[in-house]
Amino acid sequence: MLDSTLKGQLKAYLENLRQPIELVASLDDSAKSAEMLRLLEDVISVSDKVSLTRRDDADVRKPSFAITRQSGDAPQDKVGVRFAGLPLGHEFTSLVLALLHVGGHPPKFDAEVLDQVRALDGDYRFETYFSQTCQNCPDVVQALNTMAALNPRITHVAIDGSLFQAEVEARQIMAVPTVLLNGQPFGQGRMSLEQILAKIDTGAEAREAEKIKAKDAFDVLVIGGGPAGAAAAIYAARKGIHTGIAAERFGGQVLDTMGIENFISVSHTEGPQLAAHLEQHVKDYDVDIMNLQRAVGLVPAATPGGLIEVKLENGASLTSRTVILATGARWRHINVPGEDEYRNRGVAYCPHCDGPLFKGKRVAVIGGGNSGVEAAIDLAGIVAHVTLIEFDAQLRADAVLQRKLASLANVKIVTSAMTTEVHGDGTKVTALSYKDRNHDTIHQVELEGVFVQIGLVPNTEWLKDAVALTPRGEIEVDYRGATSIPGVFAAGDATTTPYKQIVIAMGEGSKASLSAFDYLIRQEPAEQAQEAA
Repeated sequence: MLDSTLKGQLKAYLENLRQPIELVASLDDSAKSAEMLRLLEDVISVSDKVSLTRRDDADVRKPSFAITRQSGDAPQDKVGVRFAGLPLGHEFTSLVLALLHVGGHPPKFDAEVLDQVRALDGDYRFETYFSQTCQNCPDVVQALNTMAALNPRITHVAIDGSLFQAEVEARQIMAVPTVLLNGQPFGQGRMSLEQILAKIDTGAEAREAEKIKAKDAFDVLVIGGGPAGAAAAIYAARKGIHTGIAAERFGGQVLDTMGIENFISVSHTEGPQLAAHLEQHVKDYDVDIMNLQRAVGLVPAATPGGLIEVKLENGASLTSRTVILATGARWRHINVPGEDEYRNRGVAYCPHCDGPLFKGKRVAVIGGGNSGVEAAIDLAGIVAHVTLIEFDAQLRADAVLQRKLASLANVKIVTSAMTTEVHGDGTKVTALSYKDRNHDTIHQVELEGVFVQIGLVPNTEWLKDAVALTPRGEIEVDYRGATSIPGVFAAGDATTTPYKQIVIAMGEGSKASLSAFDYLIRQEPAEQAQEAA
């Protein structure tokens, strides 16, 4: 099951086990059970601290396996970590980490966060549906596995949706990751451990707001944790000035990017991996990182060189002598009837994540640029049929991608078409309507999934009354990254800078930070300004 390279890597990792663990397999006569057994046998072959037993309980999914401790029967020794399906692909790392954390190796989270998990009072039974091709799923699976390894009153089962199709249909799971808590919907999409805690620990937000209110003013405050924000924070911190970064989710849009092959000097990486490296690089410096913080207002300084205020959704505010806006962008919606109603119930935005859930079904891809055509090509290998719908009279993707798309027998390309409605039966998508722009006729396509790939919209709604924006919502910046407000700079996909690329965002973030530092050193000290007045 595992090649010699993976076995060698796994052996090295499992040398960090601090106590024996046991893999408890629940199998049947299926081919997938045989594969799981081979995987588990490979795992135990590389460490004498891991053993394997089989217990085919009737009330347990098959194939699945639990990871438990062998240390005793005390409550703190009980661990509820289980994989239903093969944790391969993007989830192999989740398996390795689960083995380590159940085996006593400390998770790499702040001690305060781990203590918060251990202190949770209540019984929490989590279930997560994942796919092996989903880059968003591992963060959720790993976070919940960590929680289950730390707190005996928390259990977690990670379920491969493509393997348990009947269960997926019955529970109407149409997007991954989907998390259930005690049998009820809890969340969909990427979630960090901190985000999960914020949802179940109701007092956490108020405690965090009080901590933020007590912070001193910053020299540079970065809003946004994507490539532009991370670069800005690093460049500011390297100047030795008081730097903070407030981000709704560290990594930003990069977290939703599958393959990255144009990041200079790195021939290939994946979004979540790059996001983790960005965060770690920022942590290498003296930067106050405030994650899960959504900015809702910007108040300019009352006097030249004074403090700028950034209001947060939790009611707290931050102040700083300069601010760098790097809020990035999000998927653009088609804004037609049915899109909101059936989001995550057939309407999706990540073909890599949700594509396996539509195996053998009919889907549409909206958008004929590179993202749309790449999505159609990927989906064509999984689904029964793809209809690609493009508003323009021709596709806008690179020629090589168009040739590949045209060679696929189960793809239909429709141009000069405007999507008008997503139809459903109240629980899931059943069809899509589009208007032929050449003849003004309406056509309806029966299908089960709609993947929207029409570009990005800047996250700047909260700034519309504060800084100058274009009609498209982009922050207007000059060649130095300065906005219409003194002391406020901006960088990345939220700005008018052309070509929304990771490497460009990093450069613009660095430039904005250098501009902010230059602005700071040209300001009079506050006491001198008061004397002059």
